[in-house]
Amino acid sequence: MKQLFLLRHGEASFSQGLDFERQLTSRGREKVFRLGQTLKSKGVSLDFMFCSEAQRTQETAELIEKSIVIKNSQTTKKIYQGDLNTLISLLEKTPKDVDTCLLVGHNPTISLLLSNITGSAYLGLQPGMMAIINLEVQEWNMIGHSTGTLREILE
Repeated sequence: MKQLFLLRHGEASFSQGLDFERQLTSRGREKVFRLGQTLKSKGVSLDFMFCSEAQRTQETAELIEKSIVIKNSQTTKKIYQGDLNTLISLLEKTPKDVDTCLLVGHNPTISLLLSNITGSAYLGLQPGMMAIINLEVQEWNMIGHSTGTLREILE
């Protein structure tokens, strides 16, 4: 069975610069660090990670990688700029040998993706929240509406 982990970046500061360059707050870093420790205690390791190129998502991913093994990763601006269809198209291109995939992204799109794949009502992921979805498809290119079941929400 394939699993998809969706993680909204940790709490980020407000800045007078570009949104793309916002950094995690100390509270955001602490919450993501604790999430990483929870994943470690559950024995989670991941085959692949897609991560937005925005500063706050990069910092979030780095903190998670300090706690668990992520075998391969790809950063892309498509997650920052993309809509629901963009994220689904990205996931469809996940390497075939990957069983566990993490996507680190932004709201509202990551929460829309969660609702779409699980076929459930909108659940707004708060900063640093992770949804774990058991997928009911054999191949990533089959992912879409109602192809997964929400297994767990972690904070």
